[in-house]
Amino acid sequence: MENLPPLGKIPPEFFHRVIYPRLGARDAAVLVKPQHGVDFGVIDLGEQVMVLSTDPFYIAKELGIERAAWFAVHIIASDVAVSGIRPRFLSVDLNLPPEMTEPELVAMWETVHSECEKLGIAVVTGHTARYAGCNYPMVGGATIIGVDRKEKLIIPMPKVGDAVIVSKGPAVETTGLMAAYFPKYIEEAHGKDILEQAQKVYYQMSTVQDALVAAEAGGVTAMHDATECGVFGGLVEMAERGQVGMKIDLDAMILQDVIAKTCDVFSIDPYIAISEGTLLATAKMNQADGVVKALQAEGIPASIAGEVVPQSEGMTYRKGGETFPLVHPKIDPFWGTFEEYLSK
Repeated sequence: MENLPPLGKIPPEFFHRVIYPRLGARDAAVLVKPQHGVDFGVIDLGEQVMVLSTDPFYIAKELGIERAAWFAVHIIASDVAVSGIRPRFLSVDLNLPPEMTEPELVAMWETVHSECEKLGIAVVTGHTARYAGCNYPMVGGATIIGVDRKEKLIIPMPKVGDAVIVSKGPAVETTGLMAAYFPKYIEEAHGKDILEQAQKVYYQMSTVQDALVAAEAGGVTAMHDATECGVFGGLVEMAERGQVGMKIDLDAMILQDVIAKTCDVFSIDPYIAISEGTLLATAKMNQADGVVKALQAEGIPASIAGEVVPQSEGMTYRKGGETFPLVHPKIDPFWGTFEEYLSK
C-alpha cells in the first residue's frame, strides 16, 4: 500500500520504519545522527565538533536566478546555524537542466559566492554538469559544514520549565514564495502596498542570524527551523525529541499582519504551512527574556510563545481563551495550494 505523500517531505513514520534502522556502519564519533526535530548531524572531533546539513540545491527560476540562489544558500546554512555553530564550509553538487544558459549559471554562482562570502562560508568541493532529465527547481544538492569548539554546540533537548521562543512568526516561507509566484492575487485582495510588503518577506527566509544571535545570548536548550509543516510541525518535532509536552499561546506568538493577509488570500492555515526563516527555540526561563531582547536588538521580531511541560500534559495551544490539541499536520498545505495556483 502506498502511504507516501504526493509531494513534500516523507512522513516521520516512514523514517522510523525504513530509514532510521538502516544508517550504515556504526561509528562512535557520530554524536547526532538523523532524527526528527534535529536539522543537522554532528561528528565528534575531540575538542571540536563538525556540524553538517544537506538539502536540495533549490533554484526556482521564476523567482529570478539571483533571488533563488540567495535562498538556496540560506536554506542549508540555516540548518547548521541552529546548532549554535557558525556555518563555515560548502560542498555543492550541481546537476543542471540542459536549458540552463551560461549567463544564468554565471549569475547563480556569483550570488552563491557573494552570500557565502557574507556568511563566512568557503566553498571546498563540488561537481557541476548539465544532464538530461534534470529540471528546475531541484538542480542538485549541497552540504554545509560548521566546525567549532564542542562547548558551543547546542544539541536540541528542550527541558521542562523552559520557555518557547518564536522569531518572525509562522508562514514566512509560504508568504515569501506565494508573493513571488502569484502576486496578482494578493494585489487584487489587498492592494499594491500589501503586495510589496509580502514580497519583502522573501528575505526573511533565513534563520542564520536568528540562531547565532540566540545562541550567543545564552540559555538556549534547543533550536529548530520551522520548515515543512510549519510552526506546529516543528514544535511537535522538538517536543518528541525532548520527550516533553508544550503549552503554546498563539495570542502571544508574533503573526505578521502581511503574512496573515497573504495566507488568507490563499486559504492557508499559517501555523501548519512551510516557514523557512522562523526560528523555534527553547531557553531556560530565567534567560528567555535576554534571548528575545537580543533578537529584537538585531531587528528580528521575537516573543515568548509558551512553555515546556511534562510529556504527560501533552501538546496544547491556546487561542482566544480556548485550549486545543496541538498535533503534527503531517501534510503541509503549501504544496497542494502552490500546485493549484500554478495550474491556473
